[in-house]
Amino acid sequence: MILPCIDLMDGKVVQLVQGREKALEGDAPLVMLERFAAFPVIQVIDLDAALGRGSNDAIIELLARHATIRAGGGVRTPDRARKLLDQGASRVIVGTSAFTKTGVNHDLLASIRQAVGAAPILIALDSKGGRIVVKGWQEATDMTAEAVIHELEPYCSGFLCTYVDKEGMMQGTDLDWFRRLRAATSHEITAAGGITTIGDIRSLHAMRIHSALGMAIYTGRLDLAELAALDLA
Repeated sequence: MILPCIDLMDGKVVQLVQGREKALEGDAPLVMLERFAAFPVIQVIDLDAALGRGSNDAIIELLARHATIRAGGGVRTPDRARKLLDQGASRVIVGTSAFTKTGVNHDLLASIRQAVGAAPILIALDSKGGRIVVKGWQEATDMTAEAVIHELEPYCSGFLCTYVDKEGMMQGTDLDWFRRLRAATSHEITAAGGITTIGDIRSLHAMRIHSALGMAIYTGRLDLAELAALDLA
């Protein structure tokens, strides 16, 4: 499955390079949604909520009325997870708060599971320099995704795994890293970060891994019509 991404900042659709530098702005959210109409699921990340400086809840709710979306950004409490689901998200992505300085945040993840169940939850495993990074990819932990993915399985139904080293750079992704992750879990995996070519997508699909696409489709490097026509059965 291919998932186009809508990242929200200050009420606008944006694309960042490695989570820091804004590279471009997209069209209005509903216009982008119309462009992505051929795809069954859209990934929506509220960057303002992730950075703790507000939210784009009204836009998320608007998008969820018109499409099937999975939403993330700033999910630090069970209430936030429940709110995104109540706003219409089909699944919720939990990122930074899934971890403490020393390991997996079992207490928070257990409380989210108790509130909404594990089925709608995806946990983000963002890796840079071989280590899980948090807080907008600005802080590195001592953990690797491969080491903790099995420990996280009871709290979710899948993982959003971003290879941050290549995020937004359109230089390809690390297929070997995704192979290691695929070998470490039977849960659903969605890949992100540097996916640039049809070959990348086909290689990931062969591993039973979905592709979340951002910069490559916003810049036209990958053609939406060609992507929609791909046979990934």
